[in-house]
Amino acid sequence: MGARRDNGNGVDGDPLRRFRAVAWAFLGYTVLVIVYGAFVRATLSGDGCGDHWPSCNGELIPFAPERKTVVEFAHRVTSGLAWFFALGVFLYARRVAPKRHRVRRYAALGLFLMTTEALIGAGLVVLKMVADNPSLARGWWTGGHLLNTFLLLVALTLLVFFAEPRGARRREREPLSIALLVVLAGVLLLGMSGAIVALGDTIFRVETLAEGLAQDRDPNAHLFVRLRVYHPLIALAVGALTMFTVGQIFGAAPRRSEHRRVALAALCFFVLQIAVGFLNVWLLAPVWMQLLHLLVADALWIALVWLAALVFTETLDAPDLSGEVGSAAAATA
Repeated sequence: MGARRDNGNGVDGDPLRRFRAVAWAFLGYTVLVIVYGAFVRATLSGDGCGDHWPSCNGELIPFAPERKTVVEFAHRVTSGLAWFFALGVFLYARRVAPKRHRVRRYAALGLFLMTTEALIGAGLVVLKMVADNPSLARGWWTGGHLLNTFLLLVALTLLVFFAEPRGARRREREPLSIALLVVLAGVLLLGMSGAIVALGDTIFRVETLAEGLAQDRDPNAHLFVRLRVYHPLIALAVGALTMFTVGQIFGAAPRRSEHRRVALAALCFFVLQIAVGFLNVWLLAPVWMQLLHLLVADALWIALVWLAALVFTETLDAPDLSGEVGSAAAATA
C-alpha cells in the first residue's frame, strides 16, 4: 500500500471519514453538557454537593440525595464523560491524522480547554461561587467561564471543519475578514454580558414585568441587575454589525456554495436569538427560556466560527461543485 499523502487539509483516501462522525458527536454532546450546566445555575443547584470537589458532600456517590444534589451530581458525571470524550478524540486524531495536520492541533486544543473548563467548574464549587451567591467576584468567574466555553466550541468546531476535505490554503484575505473577526469579538462580549445578566435574573428573580422595570431604574440595584439595561444595547450594536457583515458574505457568495449556506444559517440563528432574547425578558426569564436562549447562542457561535474558517481558508468566489461532480459521476457510471 502506498503512503498517505496530506495537503494540510485532508488525506488522500479520506481516512478521516469516521473521525468526522465522532467529532460531530463530540461537538453535539458538548453543547448539551453546556446547556445542562446552565440548568444547574438556573435552578440554584450549584451547591448541591456543598463545597466538595471532586467528591459530592464528602461522598464518591451521594446516597439519599436532595433534588439539587441529584442535579449537580448529574452535571459532574456528564462533564466528566465529556473530558474522557475529549481525551478519546485526541488519541483518535493522533491515530488517523498525519503529523502537523490541523485535526491533531484542534483535538489537542479541545482537550486543553475541556480541562480548563473542568477546573473553572471546580473553582466555582470550592470558592462557593454558586447558587444564590451575588458577589461581584462571581460575575468575573461567570464571564471567564463563558469565555472558556466559547473558546472550547471554537476548537471543536474547527476540529470538525478541518476533518472535512478542504481545498488548498489561501493566502489573500477578503476585506470582510477583519469585520468578521470584529463580529466574533462582539458576539463573545455579548455572550459574556448575557451570562452575567442570566445570573442576575436567577438570583434577583421578579414576579412581574413592572417589578423588573422598577429594578432596572433603581440606582442602588445590584450590578447584575443594572447590566440588564446594557445587554440589549450591546445586542443591537453587535446585531447590526453581524447582519451587515454576514449579509455581505451571503450576497457575494455564489449560489449553492458553502459560504452562502453557512451565512444564511448564521443570519437565521441571529434573528432567532434576538427574538428569543426579547421573549425571555417578556416571560421574566423562566428556566426553559434561559436554556433555549443559550442553545441558540451556541448554535449561532458555531455557525459564525464555521463561516470565519471558510472565509479565512477558501476563496469566497469558488463555487461549490459537489453537485456537478456527483452528476457527472452518475452520467459516466
